[in-house]
Amino acid sequence: MIVWLNGAFGAGKTTTALRLPGLVPGSRLFDPETVGYVLRPNLADHAVSDFQHWPPWRPLVAATAIELARYTGEHLIAPQTVLVRGYLEEIFAGLRAARLAVFHVLLDADEEVLRRRIQGSDEAQAWRLAHLAGYRAARPWLIEAADLVVDTAAAAPEEVAGRIASALPGLGPRQA
Repeated sequence: MIVWLNGAFGAGKTTTALRLPGLVPGSRLFDPETVGYVLRPNLADHAVSDFQHWPPWRPLVAATAIELARYTGEHLIAPQTVLVRGYLEEIFAGLRAARLAVFHVLLDADEEVLRRRIQGSDEAQAWRLAHLAGYRAARPWLIEAADLVVDTAAAAPEEVAGRIASALPGLGPRQA
């Protein structure tokens, strides 16, 4: 199974993802962003504002996830914001064609909370803030497409991770 954590920058995807392997038996992290890092030097002559816009990125994300899951025999936790519906559908179609179940989680928070979290971070503040409008526009279809929506505004990361782990079909959280 692929547990895909989606949502705006600042929603808590990375923080939550780091906690999930301890709660979900037989799971590991997979960062789809690393596929973009592989492509960047190889497609430097094809300028894009975001590596997700490179057509090879989407099938390579799916192929990488498929191969990692096959090789390790583990479930993958994939934290990645994808705000273009067609891109997410393309990735998920590739995963499902390989008979990998996908559990799509939307981590959500109101814009004020997201802005505060982004501004409190040292990580690409301007870029992340600039993408809040894209999240706002995509939010309705993201909610509709998600298997689970978790409001992270007032929940501790451990609580968010616990809710996700408990909601996973047939996987349930590890017992302490």
